[in-house]
Amino acid sequence: MDFYSLNKKAPNVSFKEAVIQGIAPDKGLYFPESITPLPKSFFENIETLSNEEIAFTAIHQFVNADIPDGELRKIIKNVLDFDFPVVEIEDQIATLELFHGPTMAFKDVGARFMAQCLGYFSGNESNEVTVLVATSGDTGGAVANGFLGVEGVKVVILYPSGKVSDIQERQLTTLGRNITALEVDGTFDDCQKMVKTAFLDEGLLQKMQLTSANSINVARWLPQLFYFLIAYKQIKSKGKELVFSVPSGNFGNICAGMVAQRLGMPVDHFIAATNVNDTVPEFMQSGEYNPKPSSATISNAMDVGDPSNFIRIRHLHHDDFDKLKENLSSFPFTDEETRKAMLHIYKTSQYIADPHGAVGYLGLQKYLKDHPETYGVFLETAHPVKFLDVVEDTIGHTLELPPQIKKVMGKEKSSIKIGTYEELKSYLLKRE
Repeated sequence: MDFYSLNKKAPNVSFKEAVIQGIAPDKGLYFPESITPLPKSFFENIETLSNEEIAFTAIHQFVNADIPDGELRKIIKNVLDFDFPVVEIEDQIATLELFHGPTMAFKDVGARFMAQCLGYFSGNESNEVTVLVATSGDTGGAVANGFLGVEGVKVVILYPSGKVSDIQERQLTTLGRNITALEVDGTFDDCQKMVKTAFLDEGLLQKMQLTSANSINVARWLPQLFYFLIAYKQIKSKGKELVFSVPSGNFGNICAGMVAQRLGMPVDHFIAATNVNDTVPEFMQSGEYNPKPSSATISNAMDVGDPSNFIRIRHLHHDDFDKLKENLSSFPFTDEETRKAMLHIYKTSQYIADPHGAVGYLGLQKYLKDHPETYGVFLETAHPVKFLDVVEDTIGHTLELPPQIKKVMGKEKSSIKIGTYEELKSYLLKRE
C-alpha cells in the first residue's frame, strides 16, 4: 500500500519511506491510500482472538508490502507484551488503562512499534537515522525507551523546560546511550515548531537523515488503533452502543480510534476531551479552525494549541463538517473541573485517575447526559504516579511508586539547554 501527502503536492511513497521521512516534502502528513474494512467475522469472533492476532490482522494491510508477515508478528509480540484492561468504575462507564507498559503511558505502543519498524528497516542500511521529536510529556519517555539501543538510530528529544512533570523528565533525560534530551526555553508548541522547521531545512537534510517519532509519523500513529480493538474485545458482550472519550492533545490517539472504526469496529461516537487548549472544541462549534498559543495546565500532555493530527481526522470525514459532527463531539475543561473530577472518581469509586483520564471522564459524563443509552469508555492514558504532586494533593492519598518509576528516580538527569532553532541546528550538525 502507498501513502500520500494530505497536501497532495508530493509523490506517493511506501510505508517504509513514509516512516523514514516522517513528513512529506510538501509539509503534509502521510495517509494510507485506502482503508479496507475487515471481515464481519473478525468482529463477531474477536473474543476468541489473542491481542497479537487482533493487532496483526488490523495493521497488515498498511505495512505488508514492506514488512514480511513473520517479521510483523515478531514486532507485534515485542510491542504488546503488557495488558490493556478495561475497568468498570460506574454503571455504564469504564476506563481503558493504557499505562501498563514500560514508561506507563499510552504512547508505549506507538513508540515501540515505530522503533521496531525503524530498526528492521535500518538493519540492512549503512546510513544512520536521527529521530527528532518534540514532547509535551509522555512522548519523550516512550520514544526514549522504545528506541534505546536500536542500532543505526540516534534520538533527539525536545521538551519545554519546567512544563513536564519530574517523573516525565527523568524518563527522557536519564537513559544516555543513543538518547539525547534538549531542554527548550519555551512551550511545547515552540518545541514542535523547531522540529517542523528542521524537517524543512534543506541545508540540514542534505547532511543527515531525519525522521520524527511524534504522532505525525505513520508508524507512531497507526498502531494506536490496536488498543481500541482490544477494548472492544473486552466490552463487546455489553451489547450497547459504544462511545470512546479520548483525552486529546495532538489528536493522533483519537484519530487512530477512528481508523479502527473504518476497519469495521462497531462504535457509535467519539469524544475529544481537552483542557483549556480548546482549538478543536471551538472548531466543532463554529466550523472555523483557529490555532492559538498553548496554555500550561495540570494535564500537560494535552497542552497543544495547534494539534497536528486534526487534519487527518478531517480528511477521514472528507472535510465534511456535518459528517464530522455526527461522529465527534469535543469539550474543554479547566484545571479546577479536572481536580474536582479526580476527587469525585476517587471518593465514589476508589479509583485513582490521572489528570488526563479525568478530562476524558468529564467529556464522557457531559455526552452521556444526552445519550444515556450508550456505554462509555474513557482512556486512562498515563499512570497517576506520573503526575504525583497533582494527584496526591488533589485526592489526599499517597501513591506507591511502581517498579517502572522507581528505577529512574535515582538516576541523574542530563539535558542540553537551547532556546532557538539555530541552536538546535547547530547541535544536530555537530553530531554529524
